[in-house]
Amino acid sequence: MASRRLPPLHAVRAFEAAARHLSITRAADELNVTVGAVSRHVRALEARMGTALFLRGSRGLVLTSAGKTFAESAREALDRIADAADGLRLRRFRRLSVGVYGFFVSRFLLPIWPTLHAAYPELEIDLHTSSNPLDLLPSRFDAVIAVSDGQPRAGLVTHSVMPIATVPVCAPQFIKNGAVDFASVPLLHARPRPDDWRRWLDHAQFTDVPVQGGSSFESLSLTIEAAAAGMGVAIAIDGLLAPDLKRGDLVKAHPTVRPTRRQFVLEYEQRMADDPAVTAFVAWLNDACRQQMPKQPEKQAPKKPAVKTGAEYAR
Repeated sequence: MASRRLPPLHAVRAFEAAARHLSITRAADELNVTVGAVSRHVRALEARMGTALFLRGSRGLVLTSAGKTFAESAREALDRIADAADGLRLRRFRRLSVGVYGFFVSRFLLPIWPTLHAAYPELEIDLHTSSNPLDLLPSRFDAVIAVSDGQPRAGLVTHSVMPIATVPVCAPQFIKNGAVDFASVPLLHARPRPDDWRRWLDHAQFTDVPVQGGSSFESLSLTIEAAAAGMGVAIAIDGLLAPDLKRGDLVKAHPTVRPTRRQFVLEYEQRMADDPAVTAFVAWLNDACRQQMPKQPEKQAPKKPAVKTGAEYAR
């Protein structure tokens, strides 16, 4: 499609106002600019079009036939632009259906949910939670927040929400007398993530610490609750710890944070990219994540020789 050859819109506005009032002075007052500015815009428009738009006489301005035709067209076009802008401003958001990884909801979204209503009081969202990746398909919802490698997928818009990094956590009493001895404290396990402990221990150079035994739980959420109750030490997702750390229910049992290649992403089909409700939700979520994200883990030289496992973070 060829680009439109439009005259400068500020010049069109100046001319339309002057034509409506038949007065440069009144047009300048309406547009809150100087008389000279309106005069320059009108002269520039006449030069561009190669014809006079006004006849200037002792009794004021008179539209030429060309000026009258252009004034009517300009007025109609500016009215349509104004109506379109008002329509966008007044359009109500449609209700969104968002599928979300359940643990992300309980640990991140729910504690900050009131800020969404404060930012967008007319935005209504139905959340549908699941821990099963097959439930969180963008085709089933307006958008999903799920675990992914973050790679682009055909037909989908993908926003990186939060990197997944793991860290051990425990109740405050476990560190009252110093550093945690991972070989002697109970290690709590989340059955959906059976390799979390081995991967973190190897990354932190505790390669001799066994991971057999210890309580196991059906979800990561219950595992974290058990750690807060003092049953042992659990592996948690660093970015989702803010509410627990703030309340003092949990503390980090060790400063080492293990980065992974997985992350929480917000995904939706390309057809939703221009939807105002989706755009508002994306803006709010991005802002919330920037405010809530913990500092990136520091890279420190290991005190003991590292054992490379080559394993990636996975479900």
